[in-house]
Amino acid sequence: MKALFIGGTGNISTAVSRLAVAKGIDLYHLNRGKTETERVAGVKTLRADINDVAAVKKLLENQQWDVVVNWIAFVPEHIQRDFELFAGLTRQYIFISSASVYQKPLLHATVNESTPLKNPYWKYSRDKIACEDLLMQYYRESDFPITIVRPSHTYRNFIPSCFGFDHHYTLVNRILNDKPILVPGTGLSRWTLTHADDFAKGFVGLMGHQDTYGHAFQITSDEQLTWNQIYNEIGAALGKTPKLVHVPLDALVKYTRENGGSQAEVVELIGGLEGDKLTNVNFDNSKIKTFVPGFEATIPFREGIRRALAWFAADASRKIINHQADAAMDRLIAQWQKTLK
Repeated sequence: MKALFIGGTGNISTAVSRLAVAKGIDLYHLNRGKTETERVAGVKTLRADINDVAAVKKLLENQQWDVVVNWIAFVPEHIQRDFELFAGLTRQYIFISSASVYQKPLLHATVNESTPLKNPYWKYSRDKIACEDLLMQYYRESDFPITIVRPSHTYRNFIPSCFGFDHHYTLVNRILNDKPILVPGTGLSRWTLTHADDFAKGFVGLMGHQDTYGHAFQITSDEQLTWNQIYNEIGAALGKTPKLVHVPLDALVKYTRENGGSQAEVVELIGGLEGDKLTNVNFDNSKIKTFVPGFEATIPFREGIRRALAWFAADASRKIINHQADAAMDRLIAQWQKTLK
């Protein structure tokens, strides 16, 4: 099987790339080569900016693919571009959507691929829905062989959080130094974290699978944890008990505005929380298990977070602290605690 990944060096796609190569897939990455990333042995790299259609067409001239996967398509214009580039040149096109596209607020806590797609809170999700709609149009009207994949919160070499941190070491540093951690809401909403190595097993099973054309698949762990449990599990791996401070979403919105946050920042805050991470959700993975027999997520968060921490520990240069985010967390917690006095 000959496959092209547009992107391919990110959090999820690196794990998928490694497994694809291990399975004997002839894998190419198309990217600009400007980001320092982990190299995956056995992957051939093609240098180009996917947005430069003329250059990509020339680079890929006379190439045929069994699978093309775009890891970095976010708006319908990206889908239109890819259709122009790959229609007739690939036997399967896989689009990376998002589990955040599902109905918000949920009318039923159990989510599967037939759950309605509607997210009024988050533009990111609405753009992904628009991409899916356009792909289905291409499938119906032009026989473009599409498969849609909807990951949820998938991690590997970073520390998952609900709010306020990037993928670096800032959250861990706060826990190690007994600094409080802001948790939106009560921390009791149930969430699903999926290790990228588990996700890869389901994803690679879909590659080249002709029965998946026109279908969408979610690929997640079956483990559910509250955000309180997630933070406490991180603390347990560090030998510490995190000091959790629960702040209502409406207070976070108020403080963001008071601290000079733009309307766009407020909308993104609400979108990422009310439109995603504060939703109680139970993913039903029956479909991926039917199409990829034997698929099972086997890495619980208790193990996965220890793998992530070991990755940071292996190289001190990875322990990057975002001091701006750290100071913002201190400020928000101080504002909330003033209201409690």
